[in-house]
Amino acid sequence: MSSSADSAREPLLPKEQLDPMNTTKSRTTSSSKRRLRRSRSAPRGDCTYDDNDVKTDEPPLHPSQLFNLNPNLRRVIMFLALYLTIGTLCFYLVRNQISGHKTNGVLDAVYFCVVTMTTVGYGDLVPSSSASRLLACAFVFSGMVLVGHLLSRAADYLVEKQESLLVRAFHLRQSSGGPLDVLKELQTNKLRYKCYVTFIVFVVLFIAGTVFLVTFENMPVIEAFYCVCSTVTTLGYGDRSFNSGTGRLFAVIWILTSTICLAQFLLYVAELNAETKQRELVKWVLTRRITNNDLEAADLDEDRVVEAAEFIVYKLKEMGKIDEKDVAGIMEEFENLDYDESGNLTNSDIVLAQTQR
Repeated sequence: MSSSADSAREPLLPKEQLDPMNTTKSRTTSSSKRRLRRSRSAPRGDCTYDDNDVKTDEPPLHPSQLFNLNPNLRRVIMFLALYLTIGTLCFYLVRNQISGHKTNGVLDAVYFCVVTMTTVGYGDLVPSSSASRLLACAFVFSGMVLVGHLLSRAADYLVEKQESLLVRAFHLRQSSGGPLDVLKELQTNKLRYKCYVTFIVFVVLFIAGTVFLVTFENMPVIEAFYCVCSTVTTLGYGDRSFNSGTGRLFAVIWILTSTICLAQFLLYVAELNAETKQRELVKWVLTRRITNNDLEAADLDEDRVVEAAEFIVYKLKEMGKIDEKDVAGIMEEFENLDYDESGNLTNSDIVLAQTQR
């Protein structure tokens, strides 16, 4: 057989087995130098933590600073206030075209706006003319967009604020549970704690609604429980609802928070299920044995040597985190920035490439 045929059958080997001298040098190098270098602007990985990252001496935030933390929350409140203001004004102007049990003109308008926006639709107040029905159609669609797109951000933001408190409560009796342990726990089980917090808030809202209906609406416990269930799931049969002025004032806030909280909880459960399956796939990918076929597939440049970057890309593709389109797009950007076509990026390459663009 010819030597070329023998070399064709020769299996691919990792770089260290092809070059024993490099293996010896790499073993004498410190572990910190053998790690892949990271860009200073890149985020830290989930598994790398440093004691300097945790600031334990920062003073607690004053309540007046809360709205300065997240502009999205401030924007959510502005859109919600604008929606309720316009909706209340419109439904108040057509109050004579809305039939049903009424208490106060302005309060009924706000109540009808919230019930329409959350798609609860009790039926205790219904539009009775063509103009009021068209107005209700317009507000129900815009309200669904507002609830789905904006208010979920606010709920997500408020849940994240409580995650660290929940983790600290779980680790309160552990002597080694410092700020660093809390950060690691949050990063590892972020979605799980979101489910915990959302579920606890939902249970509190559920009990509060039931107690309120029993106390202020004089409903039996079973009927109050039934009304709360039909409300938070947006069924809104209409046989039981908030009929008093105090009850509708409570319902304006309670319906918004309870329906959104339940929707967020179901969303977190679905995300947690998907994340669990993804972790199982990652564990299988990292623990299965590597074959020669894997090395051939990981050899992107076909130089019969699988470097660390090639092996990482292959594993990420196998985990489903990236695909061929992602790799092709990144390589295209690299080639555009590699002005001198040397295969390496330097500051001069970036400057020249951007100037050429």
